Amino acid sequence: MDQMEVEKDVAKKANIQAQLQEASLKNLESLEEGQLVDGTVIQVTPDQVFVDVGYKSEGKIPTTEFDVTPQVGDIVSVVLITKENKHGEVIVSKKKADVKQLWKTLRQAVSDKTPVEGTIEKQIKGGFEVNLGYDIKAFLPISQADSQKVEKAEKLIGIKDKFYVERLYSENKQNIVVNRRKYLEESMENNREEFFNNISIGDTVKGVVKSFTSFGAFIDLGGFDGLLHINDMSWGHVTRPKDFVKKGQEIELKVIRLDPEEKRINLSLKHFTEDPWIHFEDKYHVNDIVKGKVTKLTDFGAFIELEEGIEGLAHISEFSWVKKINKASDMVKIGDEVECMVLGYDIQAGRVSLGLKQVTDNPWDSIAEKYPVGTKLTRKVVKITNAGAFVELEEGIDGFLHVDDLSWTKRVKNPGSELTVGQDIDVVVIENDPESHRIRLGVKQLTEDPWVAFAETYKPGSTLEGEVVSIADFGVFVRAPNGIEGLVNKSNLSENRDEPFEEAVKKYNVGDKINVYVVDVNPDKQKVAFSVKEFKKKQQRDEISQYMSSANDDNEGAFTLGDFLKNKNN
Repeated sequence: MDQMEVEKDVAKKANIQAQLQEASLKNLESLEEGQLVDGTVIQVTPDQVFVDVGYKSEGKIPTTEFDVTPQVGDIVSVVLITKENKHGEVIVSKKKADVKQLWKTLRQAVSDKTPVEGTIEKQIKGGFEVNLGYDIKAFLPISQADSQKVEKAEKLIGIKDKFYVERLYSENKQNIVVNRRKYLEESMENNREEFFNNISIGDTVKGVVKSFTSFGAFIDLGGFDGLLHINDMSWGHVTRPKDFVKKGQEIELKVIRLDPEEKRINLSLKHFTEDPWIHFEDKYHVNDIVKGKVTKLTDFGAFIELEEGIEGLAHISEFSWVKKINKASDMVKIGDEVECMVLGYDIQAGRVSLGLKQVTDNPWDSIAEKYPVGTKLTRKVVKITNAGAFVELEEGIDGFLHVDDLSWTKRVKNPGSELTVGQDIDVVVIENDPESHRIRLGVKQLTEDPWVAFAETYKPGSTLEGEVVSIADFGVFVRAPNGIEGLVNKSNLSENRDEPFEEAVKKYNVGDKINVYVVDVNPDKQKVAFSVKEFKKKQQRDEISQYMSSANDDNEGAFTLGDFLKNKNN
C-alpha cells in the first residue's frame, strides 16, 4: 500500500471515530442526570470498577458498591449523576441504580403478588425490622413473622428469607409492610403437595427433628411435618423419644403411612430393620420358660422384654399363686431380670401373655395333703371382718374362721369382741377346698358339741333351771346349766292368757334364775325352745298326780279333781 492510500485509510478511521464520538455525545446529551443507564465494565482494580457508558471518559464505581466484583465485559446498571464535572469526568452510581431497581422490583412485587428477599435485623415494637437491601427497611408484624406462634422472638433475628409486600406507602410516605407467614405457608403447601405427588410408602426421606411430644417426635420435611411415633422408633420398648433422636438432628426415615386428605405423614426408624415378630414362633412356644427384663410397670401388671422388639405383659393376677398383689412394684421393679412362662401370644397384634407364678410350684396343689380336715393348728389372726376372721396358715394362704364357728353356745355378734389382729389362736381345719382356694377353720370344733349332750339329757317334756341372759321384744333368752341358750317365746312366758307380754316380762331381770319346760330341741340348727307356761302346767300336773296317788293310799274310795282343788284352796 502506497503512502497516499495509508493516509486515506487513517483519515477514514479518524472520521469514523469522530462520528462515533459525536453519536455518543448526542446520546449522552439525550440522557438526563438521575437517569438509569447500562454500562460495560472495561477495567477492574482492587478499589474501582471502570464502566463505559458511551462517553469520552469512563465512569468510576468503588468496588464496595458491588456484592460480587464484576468481570471485564459485564453489563451493569448505573445512575447518571453528572454528565461531565469540571474535570471532564462522567459521574455514575451503581448504588443508586440498585436502589432504583429495588423500588421497581418492590412495585412489581406488589402488582404481581410475588415475594422479595430480605433479612430480619432487629425486634421493634409490635414486630421486626426487615432490611430489603440498600438500607430500604420494612416492618414485619410479629403475627406475620412465622407460620407458628412466635415464642422466642430473638430466634428470628438474622434470618434471611422471602416476604410478600403488603404495602409500600401510607399517607404518601414510605411505609413498607411485609408478610413472611404467608410465604412460609404457601411454600409449606407447595412442598407438601410435591411430597405427596412424588413420595410413596416405603420410600426413604430425610428430615430434621423439630420437636417432641409424649407420643413421639415431629420431623420437619421441608416446611411441613411428619410424625415419628414412639412405637415406630424401635421394635423394642421406647420410654422416651429423646433417647433415640435429638432436636435439630438430620435423620433418614421410612415413610410408612400417607394420608393426603388429612395431610398426615407417618415415619419410622424401626422399619430399616426386620420385624422380630416374623420369627417369633421359631423361638417361643406356649408353656416355655423364658427370661426377660422388666421395662414398664402399670396398675395392671408389668411389661417384660424378651428381646429387642418382643415385649410381653405379665398381668398382676399372674404374679403369685397365693399372695394378693396390689401393685406390680411390690414384686418387681424396672430393670429386673426375671423368669416367666409364655401363656399365650397374638403375632398379628404383637402381644405376648406372660406369667411369673407359673415358674414356681402352686402350693394349692398340695394344700389338701398338708392341711387335711381335722388338722389342729396354732396360728395368727391377720384380719377381722363382720363375718369372722382370716387366720394365716402360711405366707399367702389364709383360712377363714366364721363367727358361727367360734363357740357352740355363745352368740357372738362381733368377731372383734373375741379376737384381735396378731393374736395366736388354736383352730382346727373343718373344710379344705383347693379348687376354690378356700380353707375353713373352727375353734368350737376343738371341743365336743354340747348340743349333742344337751339333746340326750334334756328331751322335750323335761324341765330345768336356767338363767335369764337377755330380754327381747319377742321373748326371753335363758341359758341352761351347760351353757346352751334357748328362747322362751313371749306366748309361752305366762300361764295367764289374759296377761300381756309387757306385764309378764316385768317379772324377770337378766341374771334371774328361772324354771322352764323343754318344748323342742334341734341340735342340727342349734335351737331349743323353752316355756314357762308349760312348766307351770307340768308342775300342776305333777302335783295333781302326786296328791291323787297319796289320797288313794289313805282312802280306798274315789277321789276327784274337785276334791284336790278344794283341799288346795283350803
